[in-house]
Amino acid sequence: MAERLVLIDGNAILHRAYHALPPLTNRSGELVNAVYGFASMLFKIFADLHPEYIVVAFDTAKPTFRQQEFVGYQAKRPKMVSELSGQIEKVHELVSAFNIPIFEVEGYEADDVIGTLAKQAAEIENLEIVIVTGDRDLMQLVNDKAKLYMPTRGLSEGQIVGAEEVVERMGVPPEQIINYKGLVGDPSDNYPGVPGIGPKTAVDLLKKFGSVEGVYTKINEGCGGFEGFGESTIKKLAEGAESAVLSKKLATILTNVPIKLELEDCVAKDFDKEKVLALFKELGFRSLAGRLTGEKGQKDPTSSRKAGLRGASERQGSLF
Repeated sequence: MAERLVLIDGNAILHRAYHALPPLTNRSGELVNAVYGFASMLFKIFADLHPEYIVVAFDTAKPTFRQQEFVGYQAKRPKMVSELSGQIEKVHELVSAFNIPIFEVEGYEADDVIGTLAKQAAEIENLEIVIVTGDRDLMQLVNDKAKLYMPTRGLSEGQIVGAEEVVERMGVPPEQIINYKGLVGDPSDNYPGVPGIGPKTAVDLLKKFGSVEGVYTKINEGCGGFEGFGESTIKKLAEGAESAVLSKKLATILTNVPIKLELEDCVAKDFDKEKVLALFKELGFRSLAGRLTGEKGQKDPTSSRKAGLRGASERQGSLF
């Protein structure tokens, strides 16, 4: 059976945890709901995915190439509130306590780090890749060796997303996500695509022309081919040509970030339980501490990481 590498989109899970859970404070009055949610998600990952290898990727505070390329990139996103930013250090501390390596590269988003690690991992035989994220942008990374694990119902459930599920949700296969976003844009990241081109029209255009470049090659040839789309659509496309090309570039996750995947450094190995329990005590996470120690008959969700046990031995088959 193939081994499994889990790549966690740290920022996506952190934000989801913060917004999914009510305000929780420790004895010092510090807000810790995002940390609690992140810890709960780690437990769920161990229990559901049984990874042999695991990594967490985070954004950095430095501007990325996308912000340099397009000043408006993510400009309309509300700034991270102090109630959330104040929990980031504790989340890093939590991840380190579980002996999970953290990957961060200045100038790149966590998406690009994950894309690069996933590409390198895909070249390794007998290795499955599961990307844990709530961000649909990462659907473009789905292929025959990589799937997504996306939290649902807040953080309580998760869904495996392969190529079929991407088509069901987006109307296009994974390799077409960047072309789709080039035409439709992405309000959350504040790049426009082609103004006036909606999801249905974008899907129809891609089915007929294959890519953003294919659409504009046909327009530039000026020899028809747009039957059924209408003159207004052609006009919008012509006027939005530069925006479409830029939006596709912004949507494209990089796979050449200057990092190298060393599997031996990412082994889901034993961790210092006492260190984790001390952190849980400091944060006031009594229920999570009970799960870790197996109190009241609760199963330790990290049991697949104990010495002598490997994730594959506990799985009921491959996700692929």
